[in-house]
Amino acid sequence: MGAFEDAGYFCVDNLPPRLLHALADLFGLEGARVERAAVVCDVRGGVWFETLLRELDAIARVPGVELRVLFLEASDEALLNRFRETRRRHPLAGSGPPLAGIERERTLLRDVRDRADALIDTSNLNIWELRRAVAETMMRPERRPRLQVTFESFGYKHGAPRDADLLLDVRFLRNPHYVPELAPLTGLDPEVAEYVAEAPGLDEFLERLTGLLDFLLPAYAEEGRSHLVIGVGCTGGRHRSVAIGEWLAQRYGADERYGVSTTHRDIDRESVTAHAVQTAAEAHQ
Repeated sequence: MGAFEDAGYFCVDNLPPRLLHALADLFGLEGARVERAAVVCDVRGGVWFETLLRELDAIARVPGVELRVLFLEASDEALLNRFRETRRRHPLAGSGPPLAGIERERTLLRDVRDRADALIDTSNLNIWELRRAVAETMMRPERRPRLQVTFESFGYKHGAPRDADLLLDVRFLRNPHYVPELAPLTGLDPEVAEYVAEAPGLDEFLERLTGLLDFLLPAYAEEGRSHLVIGVGCTGGRHRSVAIGEWLAQRYGADERYGVSTTHRDIDRESVTAHAVQTAAEAHQ
């Protein structure tokens, strides 16, 4: 379900099959704007689960609905290990051992398995491999979840961001703060961006950095990460880090494999402080 949610699907877990048709009707209402949905139905539905095949056939006849059924299975050994690890009982086992519930479940699911459009054996898959298998099996390439990359600028003197997965320190670049006409501006202003772009050593830094990110970002996506926060820090978080963060966002935002955004945590912090000091001084006078 996490794989579908990351791809923008409307997700419903453990829905009684009798409600599938009502859900399709709901999505068809004007203004609903639900283009794709993922629904989990399993034996937890109890007596209502028995109507699943009939409901699937009914849904398949609804105009405009493209129905695909994914069946997940695993070996008895893998399932037993999972029940031991989670310390949960099988919903069909009653007071008996988990294996009894597994065998009963296989019997109930036999016809559903035969009806499935796709089947994934999860016995030897970890959670990230399963997410990738689901995306590759059930989603068109343009609908598969993209790695969301956020470039977050910050000032080291205000502390590093707690949510950052990677930290980049650009304090080695010359500081626009010491240029009187640039100090009141930020890295979003063209004058500051140009000043940072002309800093000695920047070209070599960006060449090495983009080489690293060109390697890391696809690796993170392949590993199953859905979101990556890259912190870019300078002293105050208003000039150099903002300009570099924007440059990186522009570069990787052009790559369709990623969804890219920026956030500038401390861009207004010093200006607020300066205004507070000025206000206090005026009040004293």
